Amino acid sequence: MTQESSLWLELNPDILTPYQGAEHPDVYELKLEIKHYNMDKNGKFRLGSNFLIKTPNSSLPLLIRSCAGTGCFSTMKQQAHMDGDVMIAGFFPLYTLGTDRSQSDDSGDGQNKPFIFNTYQFVLALAFAIEEINENPHILHNLTLGFNICNAHMETWKTFKNPFTSLFGKDNLPNYSCVRVSKSIAVLTGPSGLLSSQIGILLNLYRFPQLTFGPFDHALSDHKNFPALYQMASKDTSIAIALISLLLHFSWNWVGLLTSQDENGLWILPELKEEMDKNRICVDFELAIPTSGLAYVFKVMALYKQINKSSANVLIIHGDNEALLDMVRCIEQFLVKGKVCIMNSQLEFTMRRKYFVLGSLHVPLIFSHHHPDILGFTDFVKAVNPFKYPEDFFLARLWFLSFNCSDSESDCVTWENCPHEASLDLLPGHIFDTTMSGDSYHIYNAVYAVAQALHELLLHQTEAQTVGKREGAVTSPAQLHSFLKNIQFHNTAGDQVTLDEKRKLEADYDIVNIWNFPEGLELEVKVGKFSPYAHQLSLSEDMVHWAIGTIEPTQSACSESCGPGFRKSPQEEKAACCFDCTPCSENEIANGSDMEQCMKCPDHQYANTERNQCLPRAARFLTYEEPLGMALACMALSLSTLTTVVLGVFVKHKNTPIVKANNQALSYILLISLIFCFLCSLLFIGRPNTSTCILQQTTFGVVFTVAVSAVLAKTVTVVLAFKVTSPGRRMRWLMLSGAPNFIIPICTLIQVTLCGIWLGTSPPFIDTDAHSEHDHLIILCNKGSLTAFYCVLGYLGFLALVSFTLAFLARNLPNTFNEAKFLTFSMLLFCIVWLTFLPVYHSAKGEVMVAVEIFSILVSSAGLLGCIFAPKCYIILLRPDRNFLLGFRDRSPTHTHIHTHTHTHTHINLQKNRLKETCGVYRLAPM
Repeated sequence: MTQESSLWLELNPDILTPYQGAEHPDVYELKLEIKHYNMDKNGKFRLGSNFLIKTPNSSLPLLIRSCAGTGCFSTMKQQAHMDGDVMIAGFFPLYTLGTDRSQSDDSGDGQNKPFIFNTYQFVLALAFAIEEINENPHILHNLTLGFNICNAHMETWKTFKNPFTSLFGKDNLPNYSCVRVSKSIAVLTGPSGLLSSQIGILLNLYRFPQLTFGPFDHALSDHKNFPALYQMASKDTSIAIALISLLLHFSWNWVGLLTSQDENGLWILPELKEEMDKNRICVDFELAIPTSGLAYVFKVMALYKQINKSSANVLIIHGDNEALLDMVRCIEQFLVKGKVCIMNSQLEFTMRRKYFVLGSLHVPLIFSHHHPDILGFTDFVKAVNPFKYPEDFFLARLWFLSFNCSDSESDCVTWENCPHEASLDLLPGHIFDTTMSGDSYHIYNAVYAVAQALHELLLHQTEAQTVGKREGAVTSPAQLHSFLKNIQFHNTAGDQVTLDEKRKLEADYDIVNIWNFPEGLELEVKVGKFSPYAHQLSLSEDMVHWAIGTIEPTQSACSESCGPGFRKSPQEEKAACCFDCTPCSENEIANGSDMEQCMKCPDHQYANTERNQCLPRAARFLTYEEPLGMALACMALSLSTLTTVVLGVFVKHKNTPIVKANNQALSYILLISLIFCFLCSLLFIGRPNTSTCILQQTTFGVVFTVAVSAVLAKTVTVVLAFKVTSPGRRMRWLMLSGAPNFIIPICTLIQVTLCGIWLGTSPPFIDTDAHSEHDHLIILCNKGSLTAFYCVLGYLGFLALVSFTLAFLARNLPNTFNEAKFLTFSMLLFCIVWLTFLPVYHSAKGEVMVAVEIFSILVSSAGLLGCIFAPKCYIILLRPDRNFLLGFRDRSPTHTHIHTHTHTHTHINLQKNRLKETCGVYRLAPM
């Protein structure tokens, strides 16, 4: 018969009296104190059962509660007890810190202390697990588990009192047990690591298996000091990554770090700082808080100043619960509002805060281990009452304080005065939560671990035939260690349970936010989850309760975020998270926030004014449609047309003395080359291609060489005509042989050779200029080799300089012959134009550079045309009266006539005809 089974009793109607106020006629009141027991699976009965009694007049069963009627807390044992063949002892902090010193240890222990209702769930979790195991025929089929739970004193000098008394008897005799037969097989302690370590010192002496259910404590993982201790919680190996994921989610990169100055607080620092460095998160301040002593007081004072001074609005608090409890209170009560406190575990605030007006000044975000719900636990809690567990002092106390079972100040209570419908689920959630907590989940697993290990021990003893007739107790708790170390199973929720730290799975984290209301009311809300295996954070921001007056997440950064178009510039002697925002340079963009470097736009794109986007450049080159291109093209065509007209004038008047006097053939060559000089400038206008790029420079170089060499040939002819035509000159054969006529082909051949070398080594090609104009891509011809270009240009300059020098030396020729002066002026203008071209060309950019070269070509060509041919056209067209032959080499008409008669006419006649054919030089009328 299970505990839910009922016992049928046949009673004499004489002992039953009708229950007053009952609506049903078959409801009776039994005025006896029932001492029967409920039967369990092993055939034993338990106290505190419900019985079904059938009345003689009806087959309707009646439910009658068995209770003592009246109970006084001063006479009750302050423990929760349920008998069994094997017992599990539990020492839980069921009262708050502090002791009423006015009372003695015996009379005042517990009665004058405020009761922590939520910690009573530890007792219920243990009882629930034990009842499940006792009802399971596959575990401990011949044994029943029981429990004995006492309050664990937080004061160091009283920590050993209850454990010593519970395990070894009431008399304080060391190394002597006053209990004839000890049935305790294991001890559960927690959630405080400090409390577990203190009790563990005693339990280790007797090799008692100790299972702790609080957060993982690094100090307790030292198996040399605590060889008999097992921690149910898994190690927080992923807490650093979880914290960083939360910071990155809210873009918090400026935080304060508070830890307890012990192993639990300091172990996380290296890993946390490493992750912060990887993700560019900076620590404004770092404080390690001593756990106790005078240093703690001074540290808290420094903490107050440091946090209020800091611009970091996010505090990471990590450490042992007890060490940080007072510090968290200090933060909440005295520090500036708006701080977000991220904690590694939930701190139980034993003193309810009453200074809240409308919500909390700070935002707690707590990382707690995720655990599944255990089926049936909530229903079990709802059904718990003092009648079901009459030996549970803490449940009776909770019932008495919660449901007003007595109006008097006495500690005695009549249970009939309690509401019959009373249940723990009727209490507010902030007072008692019926949902299984993380610590209760560890207690549940710990009980099953002990049961499974005990089951394996009994099977082992049976197989080894080392167990005789058992009388309901295991010989020694120490025998259980070898089985606890290797135990591994899956609980009823499907989670794997193991006590080996190396085989424990990493726990998922629930992110809990505490909603605070007036008068200390709190509501714990799960707002997110972190999976350590996928490193994935899921969070519902709209469920987070932020500080007063804000609905948006708190911002925590040393410097304001740099928007698009700006890059971060580190501030000197400050953390990497502190920076200035510097605009991107020209043609660079930053299309995101907080970029370290600006990105340069490709050559075919340019940065917009906001420096956050690259836009395509519009191709640009010197076109005929533009005013500048149109003007240059018109100039080239006009000048080439004008040169053609001049050529026509010279051809038409080819037999006149002035045309013959200027060496008719050289004049024609010069005019034709000037026409091509003007026209070659058109190659520089329009969209460049490979052909035009090659023709631009080569055509320019060759035709200009022909023009300048023609000028040089004319200059040499003039000089030779006046130097070698006199009788007795030795260089007269140069003139007679026509040597000046070879200047043009020789000079042109040299220039053609230079151009051929240029085209063979590094020819011009199409290029782009992305720097001259911000939003345009200039398409132009790259000269390929600047050296070759300057060689071509330098060669032209050399020819012009030679022509200028010769013309300058011939400046003292007879006044009636003006060719030398005109050649001097033309070459002077030519040299000035191209000397000016060089610096202007290098300072110009884009299409302006092309326009400068075109303009230089046109101006230098026009200079040659104007200086050399304009005076002659003037005589031919406007002053034909001067276009006649007077003689040769006379200074004046009169002087020439007299001088002619003084010489021998025979000598002159022999030379004149040959000179006319050779040089074409005649004396003209005065101009």
